[in-house]
Amino acid sequence: MHPTYQFSHTYGYRAQRFRCPLLFPQPNGERCEYEQFKKGKGCVKDLNWEAGAQMRVTLDRQGPLYQAVYRQRTSTERANSHAKLQFLLDHPLVRNFPSVRHLNTLTCILINLKALQRARSINASLLPTIPFLPSMRHLLFSGPKTPPSIF
Repeated sequence: MHPTYQFSHTYGYRAQRFRCPLLFPQPNGERCEYEQFKKGKGCVKDLNWEAGAQMRVTLDRQGPLYQAVYRQRTSTERANSHAKLQFLLDHPLVRNFPSVRHLNTLTCILINLKALQRARSINASLLPTIPFLPSMRHLLFSGPKTPPSIF
């Protein structure tokens, strides 16, 4: 695609127009099966040329940093959705700002406590159970032993 000019798009952002390389800047005699090419216009693309749009397009969505932030964001959204359903935060019964702030603080505390409870239960299930043999019991429950002397 051949860049032609920048302009202000009707949606309010700065755009860059790209035209068919077979027709612009000069027609080179090659043909294309694209329907707009047959009309003589060729392919035309208007891309959002703002910094944020360019960053969004060039973002490496497979990179570890993006994946970590994405997991964090989706986890937070799930927690907020869960809290909204469970604690009836869709339409809070309190109206003044300090009360809403306190309600949100309590909700965050409850979310963190539930997450801590889930983490502890998962960790407890992951710990292997150690079979206690009578011959090993004295090793586990006796007092500290002094290391053997080298000299």
